[in-house]
Amino acid sequence: MGIMVDGVWHTDEAPLADDKTGRFIRKESAFRNWVTADGSPGPSGEGGFKAEPGRYHLYISISCPWAHRTRLVRAIKRLEDLVGISIATPRRTDQGWTYDNSTEAYGDPLYGIEALHTLYSRADPDYSGRVTVPTLWDTQRETIVNNESSEIIRMFNDAFAAHAPASPDLYPADLRDEIERVNERTYEGLNNGVYRAGFATAQDAYEEAARQVFETLDWMEDRLSKQRYLAGDRLTLADWRAFPTLVRFDCAYVGAFKCNLRRLIDYPNLWGYTRELYQMPGVAETVDTDIFKRGYYSISQIRNPTGIVPLGPELDFTGPHGRDRLAAAA
Repeated sequence: MGIMVDGVWHTDEAPLADDKTGRFIRKESAFRNWVTADGSPGPSGEGGFKAEPGRYHLYISISCPWAHRTRLVRAIKRLEDLVGISIATPRRTDQGWTYDNSTEAYGDPLYGIEALHTLYSRADPDYSGRVTVPTLWDTQRETIVNNESSEIIRMFNDAFAAHAPASPDLYPADLRDEIERVNERTYEGLNNGVYRAGFATAQDAYEEAARQVFETLDWMEDRLSKQRYLAGDRLTLADWRAFPTLVRFDCAYVGAFKCNLRRLIDYPNLWGYTRELYQMPGVAETVDTDIFKRGYYSISQIRNPTGIVPLGPELDFTGPHGRDRLAAAA
């Protein structure tokens, strides 16, 4: 997918696994400032990023689960009129995440950029590292605020409260400890776990990661047999962090990432839970399994040199989910 070195884009596909162990190692996100209600510093980075209508712009891809979670929370928190968005074309190229300004769906209405890496060099002419979505951009200071999805969704949850219509609190104070416990387990075992399996270059590294993926799914299945949502009886950020991985599981990770011990549809509670979240207002519009597959089966000399995209599987997220029984039991 390429990488930037000293502000210059290099098209060579950068290895994602450690040469000695074959284990995938995810690099930490480089930009870690926070948008806050009054512009004060957040948990990391510097201050000066006050929540204001129209000031911030979100760069995403439909195929990327990390970007998907920010688009979901932007919709749930009703921030569409406050935070702009640019959606990358479905398939990556040697330029990484790209935009087609001849189309409305995949153009960049902000600057008309053709590749996301040009935005990174605008923010930091000497930047070295990966160019990733989501990227939250400040149009006032013309710089990247943050490219860590787990932090962007927390900003979206509360920073814009004074400007947005009323919406549910997805990170309530009384559940934060539980939410973070769930997030830690699902991030390592599922969200990042599928990548650790899919990008592994050694058999033992792959098997270690893949088995942890299914241990995590088994844990989630058991948890969801007793309660409606991952952190209890209320929808929280824990659910919206898990959903993008779950909704891609059967169409992408089972095949492209070799996570094929079981399918999501083999888990009754997880499958019902995923369908329930899919059927919530505004969520279905963010899900496109065809684009998911086109993204995960993009041409890659390491993983898919032919670029062939599979026909299946056929998935129906619209059927009855059966989760109401847990609300009644609670």
